[in-house]
Amino acid sequence: MSRIGKAPISVPAGVEIKVSADNIVSVKGPKGELFQPLKEGFKVNVVDGIMTIERPNDEKANKALHGLYRSLLNNNVKGVKDGHSTKQELVGVGYKASNQGQILDLSIGYSHRIMLEVPKEIKLTTVTEKGQNPAILMESADKQLLGQVAAKIRGFRKPEPYKGKGIKFAGEQLRRKAGKSASKK
Repeated sequence: MSRIGKAPISVPAGVEIKVSADNIVSVKGPKGELFQPLKEGFKVNVVDGIMTIERPNDEKANKALHGLYRSLLNNNVKGVKDGHSTKQELVGVGYKASNQGQILDLSIGYSHRIMLEVPKEIKLTTVTEKGQNPAILMESADKQLLGQVAAKIRGFRKPEPYKGKGIKFAGEQLRRKAGKSASKK
């Protein structure tokens, strides 16, 4: 069995799990409700606050999906209970971030500003403090959606290896390169 797939998921108080007839698992909690469709044959059992996932057989594809479904459902349970968050920093002279509701406005060294509409499931805030890099804070119950939006924002200006300018995750260690070496005489 998959080491990840056979690990049980503890369901905290206040989180409700339902499995529909068409194999869609609904996880509902204080932060919202998330849905996860499962492949035919996979079973979800909830007994005394412990959730387990069983696969139909030992085919290679089902073994791979077993651990995946367990991780996705675990993320859903954690998300509806506590939520997930991410912080990104804008490193560079003149880089700015602001938001008007769900619209993120980025000024990151291009001749134009970049406007991105963030899905309504994500709570978006921007922070600009003197002496600190501008930061983008995002919170959501859905870890998949949060990661996808964060990757899209980072893709607008990835950190470059010489000066480190760009959009990076808070706490991310960047591989830095040395610049041009001095000329030899």
